Amino acid sequence: MNKDADSQSNGSTKVMFDGACPLCRREIAIYQKIQANEDIAWVDVSACDFQPPVGMTKAQLLKRFHLITPDGDILSGAEAFVFVWNRLPGWRWLGRCARLPGMMFLMEWLYRGFLVVRPGLQQLARFFAAKQ
Repeated sequence: MNKDADSQSNGSTKVMFDGACPLCRREIAIYQKIQANEDIAWVDVSACDFQPPVGMTKAQLLKRFHLITPDGDILSGAEAFVFVWNRLPGWRWLGRCARLPGMMFLMEWLYRGFLVVRPGLQQLARFFAAKQ
């Protein structure tokens, strides 16, 4: 896990997501409506003025879901989702499921599979959004 000094100073979790992805936007919008039990800063990596953390690139961050914990640890993929879910009422049960033996491996494996089909799903989502 990497450390990012900037994230340690404000005490909030920085969730970095692809705001240009219709699937990502929808999921993050669901999370944003919930009152988390600690501060979460929702950072759109696709924004023109986004500056990636030291040692990372915008391209890296657009490929996978990432966050920076209040302690400065950088998490990605299933591990990052579980971190968020553990802070959202109504979603903590998923975080508890991740503690079961083999579940983090399975969740990461499923997430990597999703990343393979994500471009096609994005096209479908954009197509249906244009039809509305």
